[in-house]
Amino acid sequence: MKIPSFSLEPLPPETKLSDVRAVLATWFGAGLVRPAPGTVGTFAGLPFGYLVMCQFGHLGLAIAALALLVIATPAATWYGKRSGTVDDQSIVVDEVVGVWIAAIFAQNTLFHWLLAALLFRLFDIWKPWPASFFDNNSKSGFYVMMDDVVAGIYAMLGVAIVVAGL
Repeated sequence: MKIPSFSLEPLPPETKLSDVRAVLATWFGAGLVRPAPGTVGTFAGLPFGYLVMCQFGHLGLAIAALALLVIATPAATWYGKRSGTVDDQSIVVDEVVGVWIAAIFAQNTLFHWLLAALLFRLFDIWKPWPASFFDNNSKSGFYVMMDDVVAGIYAMLGVAIVVAGL
């Protein structure tokens, strides 16, 4: 069995991780990890979301996801312009927003939070409509963010069904 090797993707030219936009877009550099930057970004966002939920509850997590969406959208647009790729793989703040949305109804259990992350990744990769619309029409950070928002909503509904015991 071969052990996977990890590497770090370089930042776009003249971009530094000391720039808050790069920090946000790559979620503290998590998006620079290869392979699977989206999965790394998703799991890098979980501890922050969990802390927000523990401190401020489910509504606090929803507000934090919305606030991060508003703050990170311009950062994603900026990073995409710097790299020359609108939906650059290093941009993973969209995964963080998506997994926070997915976890809004998660209870304070490892199972629920892992379920939120796994369902989110499933819908993020599958991209059922309207996520596919945003993904196929990526013109700015808004579109980059919105396909993950949609995937997060689908995953949130899955988590809510499990929590409700249906």
